Formats: sequence, structure tokens, C-alpha cells
Amino acid sequence: MKYNIYGFRYNPDLIINSKHNFFNPKAGLSFQKKSWSGYLSYSRGQKEPNRDDFEAGLDQQPRAEKLNDFELGLEKRNNKYSVGITGYYMHYKDQLVLTGKINDVGAYTRTNIPKSYRAGLEFVASADLASWLKASGNFSISKNKVIDFTEYIDDYDNGGQQTMQYSSTDIAFSPNMVGGATISFIPVKNSEISLLSKYVGKQYLDNTQNESRKLNAYYTQDARIIYTISRGCLKELNIILQANNVFDKLYEPNGYTFSYYYGGSLTTENYYFPMTGRNYMVGVNLKF
Repeated sequence: MKYNIYGFRYNPDLIINSKHNFFNPKAGLSFQKKSWSGYLSYSRGQKEPNRDDFEAGLDQQPRAEKLNDFELGLEKRNNKYSVGITGYYMHYKDQLVLTGKINDVGAYTRTNIPKSYRAGLEFVASADLASWLKASGNFSISKNKVIDFTEYIDDYDNGGQQTMQYSSTDIAFSPNMVGGATISFIPVKNSEISLLSKYVGKQYLDNTQNESRKLNAYYTQDARIIYTISRGCLKELNIILQANNVFDKLYEPNGYTFSYYYGGSLTTENYYFPMTGRNYMVGVNLKF
């Protein structure tokens, strides 16, 4: 992949000529014996910087991101239930993240961090508990870390920026625990009632793992009713009624943070994107 960029909107004199050649191999082994199956895999992924990343300036040019991914999975499946576990380790080199550092035209651009990783276990299970009752769920635990991180903070008192060093902090927007579950009832023919649960653990708005810049863990519960009609040329008609966030939970799944020095002290401002409370949806799916 080759970039030839002759100027930017806010930096028209910057000319970029950058070329990226990627070799992204994938390899794996798998087995299956009776109700058991498993796999072991390795893959390498690389990605060129975004266009905006190049606007940093000639002395701050970004490098391509690199990822080595190792996975090991095991599953047992039969007519009544299935259970599975997957372990993974994802090692990043030169991951591009926001650090607060400004570029030549005073804008915030992503910067390469030398090393970071994600490692975890994912569990999945499903079961037909009865002819009228089914259940499924998933749960993951993980560790998502930046090995060394430098934060740049605007200094409005003295001009320029101050820096702070961090070691082994959580990657932004990467909860260590995530889970979901679905229980489905079939009270009468052609109908289904499902309870859908979701849990997302605590996560941070930036890579400093600062408790004052976090998103709290949250749990939501949805309920759904599906009624299916099959008649004549109409192969299937699904009428869907769904209530989301039935417990009217107040939570924020996303946001951003901004810190600066002013008046001799550090000020941090957090901004959140709140989700709606209890809400309802009606849907229709048609198949001919």
C-alpha cells in the first residue's frame, strides 16, 4: 500500500510519500473426535495509519500497526448442550492511540505506543433444558495492557505540554469482564419469549487507568416476544415486540476525557454519552 498525500486541510505544506508492504500469514491446526473439537491458530495482522495520522508533521510520522494473535479453543457439543472455551493472546507493536500529544498544527493525533497486549479467556455455553426452554450465555475475562504509556497534558499556565509516565495500565475502553445470557421460553406453538441480559465491566476513558476517568460497570436486561406466522406464499412472518433496558438503568457506555493545567492545578473534564432508559421496539420480518 502506497500513500502520496500532497498537503492537508490544516497543514497544506506537508507532503507525504509513504509505502507499506504487508505479509499477513495465518496458520492453524484443528481436530474433531466424536463430540469434541478444538483448534490452535496463529495470525499476523498489520494496518497502515489513517490519513489524519500523517498530519502530525514530518518529525512525528506514524508507523504501521502490527498484531500477532495466538488462539487455542476447545468445544464439546451434542444434541442437548454445547460448552466451549477459547484462550487468546494478542500482542501489539506500534498500536496507534490518542496520548494528548498535539501535532505541528495544534491538533490531537494518534501516536504509536511500542508495546501493548490483550490476553483472556472466553466461555460459551448453550443448552436445550426442555422442549419449551432454551438457554445460552457467554462470559469473558481479559487483561488489556499498555506496557509503557506517556500522557501529554496541555499547560495553559506556562504554554506547551507536560508529560506523565505510566506503566502497565489498562487499554482505554477495554473492560476486563463482559458477559451475556439469553433464556428463551416457548409457551405455545410459533411463539417465543426471550430474556436477554448483558454485563459490561468497568472501563477507562483513556490509557492512564485513572479512577477519576472511568466508565462504571453496568448490567442491562431486555425482553423480547416473537410470534411467527406461515401461510400460503408467505414462508414466514415474524412479529417482534421488544422492551429494552426494562429496569430503566441509567448508564454510559462511552465518553471522552480531557485534562489540562490551569491556575497551578490539574483539571480533568469527563464527558459521557448516556444511553436511553426503558424503551420499546416493534419489528416485522418477512420471508417469501
